[in-house]
Amino acid sequence: MAEENPIEKILNMPGNCLMTRRQFLKGMGAATSTILLSDIFLHPLLGRAALVTQDYPRKKIGGLSLLKNDQPLEFLYPDESAHAICFLVKLGERAHGGVGPQEDIVAFSNLCTHQGGLMRGLYDAQYKVAGPCPLHLTTFDLTRHGMVVSGHATEGLPQIVLEVEGDDIYATGVQGLIYGQASNVSA
Repeated sequence: MAEENPIEKILNMPGNCLMTRRQFLKGMGAATSTILLSDIFLHPLLGRAALVTQDYPRKKIGGLSLLKNDQPLEFLYPDESAHAICFLVKLGERAHGGVGPQEDIVAFSNLCTHQGGLMRGLYDAQYKVAGPCPLHLTTFDLTRHGMVVSGHATEGLPQIVLEVEGDDIYATGVQGLIYGQASNVSA
């Protein structure tokens, strides 16, 4: 009886998972194709992610006839908490998310998104910005949805969604998370 080669003995052991480079590459190609194709074909079957929205209260916060260019008015929204301090301002130039005849009326949270610094009274009429924040000098562009111009904040100032009915201005929602809140609307 011929003695079996020791290498053949190792290769023929049960449970041995050795494979060639060619087998490995074919397997990886098949796995990659399966993953990519499953995303293409299964995605329509599983559906799209639903947009999560919150129900905000509708609150009258001012009137068109009461606003003067570059003079902010303070109000509380969406509730009466310490984190709900907001301001409404008529910029005198068109702004993203603006309402009114010239689309120049906007409202924002008065709390900096970096560490909650109070932005009260820090509206700069010349540049149409809020800031710099007294804590870390973040400045926000009010004509561009409150985006960060400079400073440490990584999120824009939360913009209050406004509606106009006749002369009345209503706050109807918030775009962005107000500093210090896990949710803008209490349960």
